[in-house]
Amino acid sequence: MISKRWMGNKRKGAMLLLMMLLAVAAGGCAAEKPADSRPDETAEQPGNSGGGGAADVQPAEEPAEEPGNGAAAAFTAPLTGLGREMEAAARPIAVMINNFPKARPQSGLPHADMVWEVLAEGGITRLVAIFQSEEDDVTIGPVRSIRPYLIDLGDTFRAVLAHAGGSNDAYAILQRQKKPDLDEIGSAGAYFWRDKSRKAPHNLYTSLPKLRDGAADKGYASGGEAPAFTFAAEGAADAVAAGAAAEHVELTFLLKSYKVSYDYDPNTKTYGRFINGEPHTDLTSSEQLSASNLVVIGAKHRTYDDYGRLEIDLQAGGPAVLFQFGRAVECRWVRGVDDVIRIEKDGVELPFVPGKTYYHIVPMSPNFESHLLYR
Repeated sequence: MISKRWMGNKRKGAMLLLMMLLAVAAGGCAAEKPADSRPDETAEQPGNSGGGGAADVQPAEEPAEEPGNGAAAAFTAPLTGLGREMEAAARPIAVMINNFPKARPQSGLPHADMVWEVLAEGGITRLVAIFQSEEDDVTIGPVRSIRPYLIDLGDTFRAVLAHAGGSNDAYAILQRQKKPDLDEIGSAGAYFWRDKSRKAPHNLYTSLPKLRDGAADKGYASGGEAPAFTFAAEGAADAVAAGAAAEHVELTFLLKSYKVSYDYDPNTKTYGRFINGEPHTDLTSSEQLSASNLVVIGAKHRTYDDYGRLEIDLQAGGPAVLFQFGRAVECRWVRGVDDVIRIEKDGVELPFVPGKTYYHIVPMSPNFESHLLYR
């Protein structure tokens, strides 16, 4: 026979079990409270401990950090040192830009990572614009012909070469060495156009999307590492501090009637570019061309035919001056082990300030110093 005491204990145990189940259910309901019932808190973010304590909760109105808002950028562009949210992995494109007076103002130069200015025939300079980190659909031009030393400059960036024609020596190099080039006069005419508002040959234009399409159609590699340069927010701080003041820079290449100058703007920490005292601007945006770094290098020039075509020695190294923050650093240029032109002082590469860099190659005759003035 079952005793009354045992039955009573059984009922008490059942009641206790029921109370425990109700407590667990109540706790579960509390844990499943809708997120919008706590408007001042967000869900756990990456980097929190996940412990659920008050220290892990972030206010909803506090935005996540983005590059440029105190957080480090995920990637750095190899030719500008500027932070990016996505990797700059595209293959560089080197475009030969006409710098004849009737070709100015040009289009697209503010979007180039680096620009090289070098003599062509007749004392006129040509600009080699290196595009890598920007992919905007901007007009670029006017485009002109290529020379062997311009091929050499493009090669140092592992670039696709965009041009319109070239010297016989340049064509021999392009064909013999199977360079990745897009020649408007050759088989790449579909990737260029003529602007009727200007007279030929100063009216040939292209764009980055067209050049990328042309390179793809030709089967050229679309990626590949661009050469990386050394960058620092303070630039070559020690060398700059010891350098001479250089808030105004003047350059003469060959013709006395053609003078390039730069004025330093301490507000933007860039040098604004002028030609014969007038701002050198972009046709599309009317923006004055500017750069964070200016480099002037001296190289031997030799005229080798009646047309005035040049040989320029870009292998031997020589004197150079780097301009940053309104000051000048006397240094040297060398051809590095990676075949890239590097700027060094006492055998150590000088870092650039993040931003655009403009290079200028001047003759060594009568001497390097005769082509450069700064104060």
